[in-house]
Amino acid sequence: MQLLPEIETFLKCSTPQSWIEAAKNHPKELLIDHANCEKKAAGMAVTLMFRYAEKEELQQKMSRLAREELRHFEQVTAIMKKRGIKYTQLSASLYAKRLHEHVRQKEPERLIDTLIIGAFVEARSCERFFRIAPFLDEELQKFYFNLLKSESRHYQDYLKLAQLYSKEPIAERVALFAEVERQAILTPDDKFRFHSGSTADN
Repeated sequence: MQLLPEIETFLKCSTPQSWIEAAKNHPKELLIDHANCEKKAAGMAVTLMFRYAEKEELQQKMSRLAREELRHFEQVTAIMKKRGIKYTQLSASLYAKRLHEHVRQKEPERLIDTLIIGAFVEARSCERFFRIAPFLDEELQKFYFNLLKSESRHYQDYLKLAQLYSKEPIAERVALFAEVERQAILTPDDKFRFHSGSTADN
């Protein structure tokens, strides 16, 4: 199984080895926060559907995405239940906050930036599934590799929508968020989470 080359190009850094080591040391938190991330992704898709109800292409793409993310949530929590891991609401990492601090507030710029962030979140999720899978047991390895296809499509859908609704090329904004995302990934966090920074191991 290979990571799409365009995702490696899109992301300006790879997941640090320190995060992989932390993930190996926190299998419970990895699954719980993965479930949380799937639920949040579905919630964001539904929020966009309500906020931009007049945008037909967005409605269709986000409807499908929300269903897929909720299905992934169900799959993760099923694995957790089988392993005796109780689902709980963990505190969030600073990853999303660091990205959303740069969102413009005027429309349609707000929508464009939000969609670009969605692309980075999905691309990073895809990359982390790929990086951590080889270190997991057979069941989780297979599950995470199977997620690569849908997550990579989600990243592409977000980018296509951002360009569709933008009045100008989005390359400059993508470049800005690429740097912000890189810094978010390389900045240490106090607690390990699915999208936490470089050396989180608490």
